[in-house]
Amino acid sequence: MRFVRPASDAARGPVVRWDPERGVVDSADLRLAGGFDAVVHLAGAGIGDRRWSTRRKKVILESRLASTSLLVSALSELPTGVAALASASAVGWYGNRAEEVLDERSSRGTGFLSDVCDSWENAVQPLISQGTTVALLRSGIVLSAEGGVLKRQLPLFRAGLGGRLGTGGQWMSPIALADEVRAVLWILDRSISGPINLVAPDPVTNRAYSDLLGRSLHRPARLAIPSPLLRLALGSEMADELLLTSQRVLPSALASSGFAFRYRDLPSILGRALAEA
Repeated sequence: MRFVRPASDAARGPVVRWDPERGVVDSADLRLAGGFDAVVHLAGAGIGDRRWSTRRKKVILESRLASTSLLVSALSELPTGVAALASASAVGWYGNRAEEVLDERSSRGTGFLSDVCDSWENAVQPLISQGTTVALLRSGIVLSAEGGVLKRQLPLFRAGLGGRLGTGGQWMSPIALADEVRAVLWILDRSISGPINLVAPDPVTNRAYSDLLGRSLHRPARLAIPSPLLRLALGSEMADELLLTSQRVLPSALASSGFAFRYRDLPSILGRALAEA
């Protein structure tokens, strides 16, 4: 069953209508649903869709807090509660950490995105206090030709205009979309709680990523966009936290739970994503 917003196309089958901006959930829909074994919450405005003005930053934060708080409130009022919630977060929680290897035991970072992720995670605390098993999904860069960063990059790289960002030495932590979905289901099936890094086991530098994407498309990827140009185009804060940040993150919690990645490294992740293009 899906939670759908007023502007969503009519969905087939049962849905729960809600409007996070107005703080409204259709109580009749909830009664008809009759309760939930588990809920997956991924709602939030895109962080890379447009330049980070003060207004846009407010939208990014409030879209996450409003939807999460409304969902937590609605689930808390269900007669049977909810056994498990998998709630989105991101590796942005760790901030820019250069060469440091990070896992779920690492400390929180600094910056706007770290603040957003921390507030987002804290918004589910009322459900945790009620005994719900809550998993905080700290996703890395989910690679799919159908959306996200790869979809935006493909036209440039196919035109031979791709290349590294800044020095290219910053670390990235990708994951295949198929493994992202499999991991969420694995977490719910096994009632795993707490922060969980949804990233593949082998992080890569931006330079290595750009080179392999170019080779995979049989196009040169020798260009580089200087850091000052990125900061001029996007603003320093957005460029530094979104494109030039370095996050070398490992999926320690998933690994210890026995989860087996189908796409463990960048060649297999990109191969899967490009096969879908």
